[in-house]
Amino acid sequence: MSISADAVDRHWEKTRNLTILVLAVWFVLAIVVPWLANALNSMTFLGFPLGYYMCVQGSLIGFVVLIWFQNWRQDAIDEEFGVSDE
Repeated sequence: MSISADAVDRHWEKTRNLTILVLAVWFVLAIVVPWLANALNSMTFLGFPLGYYMCVQGSLIGFVVLIWFQNWRQDAIDEEFGVSDE
C-alpha cells in the first residue's frame, strides 16, 4: 500500500517532533540533572540526597519510561498513517 506525499510529510513531521521531544527530555536527564546534583543534594528522597538518587536511580527510571513513551507514541503515529508493522 502506498501513501500520498502529503501523508508522508505529515508522518515525518510528527515523527520529527516526537524525536525532538525525546531528545530534549534525554538531555535533561543525562546532562542537566547531574550538572545540578550538588544543588539537589540539599533535599532528600528515601533517605538519600536527591542529587545522588536522581543520578543513580532516577535517571535510569526516566530513561526506561522515555523509551516506552517513544515506542508507544511512534506506534500510534505509524498506525495513524497506515505504515505500522501489524
